[in-house]
Amino acid sequence: MSDLIPPSPRYDPNAPAPPDDAAFFAEREPILLFEAWLKEARAKEPNDANAMTLATVDEAGLPDARMVLLKGVDARGFVFYSNAESAKGGELTANPKAALVFHWKSLRRQVRVRGRIEVVSAAEADAYFATRDRGARLGAWASTQSKPLEDRLALEKRIAEFALKFGLGEIPRPPHWIGWRVLPVEIEFWRDRPFRLHDRLQFHRADVAAAWEKRRLYP
Repeated sequence: MSDLIPPSPRYDPNAPAPPDDAAFFAEREPILLFEAWLKEARAKEPNDANAMTLATVDEAGLPDARMVLLKGVDARGFVFYSNAESAKGGELTANPKAALVFHWKSLRRQVRVRGRIEVVSAAEADAYFATRDRGARLGAWASTQSKPLEDRLALEKRIAEFALKFGLGEIPRPPHWIGWRVLPVEIEFWRDRPFRLHDRLQFHRADVAAAWEKRRLYP
């Protein structure tokens, strides 16, 4: 085995097992539970507690995944923003379904989400875009995301051109910079336990209008 791969953890086989957490498995509202976990992660993670893996599929059905930042969550779903003309944007347009994974290493927890996609309103996207750093707003105009880039100088030249264009004035949201909401039909909460005998609590529903059902899963 490569020295880069850490060994599997060792546990004392004679140590008492941690007690089963009845309160955790009694949870009924997945979004409220997610918000509580995210709050804990913000206090523990060194940075980007809201980072998540976004998984999509391309036109050939080949899975694709990348890290993005969660920018909103409520009973409707999980919101993120990006360039609609990027690879992810094209995949979400062609097949508006996605999966998310949050992994909080410091807490030894993860949350998995699956659902369909909807585009957030222009008003929502405008409101969030206005909160971004000015440099990030210029970058949203300058970057033709996922397209080939000759070198760093070419990107910096485009940034300078848009900086000159907007001057000291307001930088509006580019029409191709939009937000998506994952409307969850499945949310699974995972917690580390010794000997890989982890806790798994899954919430699922037939569609977004249905009530949540839950079940405990084998690790």
